Amino acid sequence: MKFISWNVNGFRAALRHGFLRTFKELDPDILAIQDIRLSPDEIEVETPGYYQYWNYSEEKSYDGTAIFTKEKPQTVAYGIGVPEFDQQGRTITLEFEDYYFVNTYVPFSGEQLQRLAFRQAWDRAFKEYVERLKENKPVVIGGDMSVAHEAIDLAEPSENHHHAGFTEQERDDFTELLDAGFIDTYRYYYPNKTGMYTYWSYRGDARPKNEGWRLDYFLVSDDLQNNLESANILTDIMGSDHCPVSLKIDLKK
Repeated sequence: MKFISWNVNGFRAALRHGFLRTFKELDPDILAIQDIRLSPDEIEVETPGYYQYWNYSEEKSYDGTAIFTKEKPQTVAYGIGVPEFDQQGRTITLEFEDYYFVNTYVPFSGEQLQRLAFRQAWDRAFKEYVERLKENKPVVIGGDMSVAHEAIDLAEPSENHHHAGFTEQERDDFTELLDAGFIDTYRYYYPNKTGMYTYWSYRGDARPKNEGWRLDYFLVSDDLQNNLESANILTDIMGSDHCPVSLKIDLKK
């Protein structure tokens, strides 16, 4: 199976920048997108051959997630069961016969770290949520995790040591999530590869200079390690300040 995750930085803008063409060319079994910034019934888009699931933020033009899947899931869940977090449309979980797929958009801690406590509370709640899922069947997580886990995951680690997305607290929380039994699939294949990022600021020509951050991930529960086939960062795909990430996995082994 081929999974794609992409923070589209606003779905209306993504449509203007060729989203549907890119979607068709990639031909994933599941496409998860984050930061849709839509309200219900604001946009209808036809995706032949795919079921669509949308989770909207209660705050207009803010956050939100969506999933397009070729296979119809057995169940669909919106949120992680915590109202404080679920009102922002950050998570969708699809249950299939052999696994769960979770699309998530982790909260940003704020330019002045004013939301760091909120973010850390989210981290704890999300870890508990996926741990519960993992007790039932394997789990695949795709999304914008809003953290560069290690110094290798951003271009300027020393300059950003206390900035949102690279604080010790956020990095430690991500380590705890992995230690709960999840694999960072890109680092599984490329443990030491440098210069590979998924986000570049629109300021300062960051993308042409490759001054970026790896914020977007596919994680899988460790019981799927032998099912992994490949994980990649699709840096050539434009249309957002993030690029898509991909995962190929044989879930029928």
